[in-house]
Amino acid sequence: MTKSMIAPSILSANPLNLQDDLDTAILGGADMFHIDIMDGMFVPHLTFGPDLVAAIRATTALPLDVHLMAEHPENYVPQLIQTRADLINLHVESTVHVYDLVQQIQAAGLKAGIVLNPATAVSSISPLLPLVDNVLVMTVNPGFGGQQFIVPMLSKIEELAQLKIKHPEFKYTLEVDGGINEQTIKSCQQAGASSFVAGSFIFDHDIVAQIKCLKQAIDCE
Repeated sequence: MTKSMIAPSILSANPLNLQDDLDTAILGGADMFHIDIMDGMFVPHLTFGPDLVAAIRATTALPLDVHLMAEHPENYVPQLIQTRADLINLHVESTVHVYDLVQQIQAAGLKAGIVLNPATAVSSISPLLPLVDNVLVMTVNPGFGGQQFIVPMLSKIEELAQLKIKHPEFKYTLEVDGGINEQTIKSCQQAGASSFVAGSFIFDHDIVAQIKCLKQAIDCE
């Protein structure tokens, strides 16, 4: 059985107090950190770049889970490989070269994931499922934190979980991002997800208490 993972999203952390927030999340039991890289074009928001990923890598041994929301991701992937991020997630809509990028990431000894936007069908990534290490299902529209969970996405999680059962050769972990709280995390786990990204739910409150709350909700403490 795949271990459940809580991944605080640093998009919701205090940018002027980032190191302290990361240290507190580690103290609270975070399993990995989720880092959203947005270019202001693929999504409206502009956030972090590879330099910050490298800086965080230098301060923690926790896995770093990068979500690349950028047009022409081929311009970012070589730099991200150099940061030694553990997992790089790509949007299938962002490039016609997604298969090549997945191979580049894995050839460097890192894990490669594919992301599904709410309007993107599972069928659109079918050729990649035997190859990728992770599938990230967006349960909100990408680009901003603090959005409401889109309930119909649970059926997409279930579909991907069933495909893993049907095809034992598929080795991807199943991750969800958006609107995660103590209620929605249970629904996602029941649907088949094992990694859970949470931003404002964790960082807008008592960080340690909120991580514990999520872990208790899915009985992974």
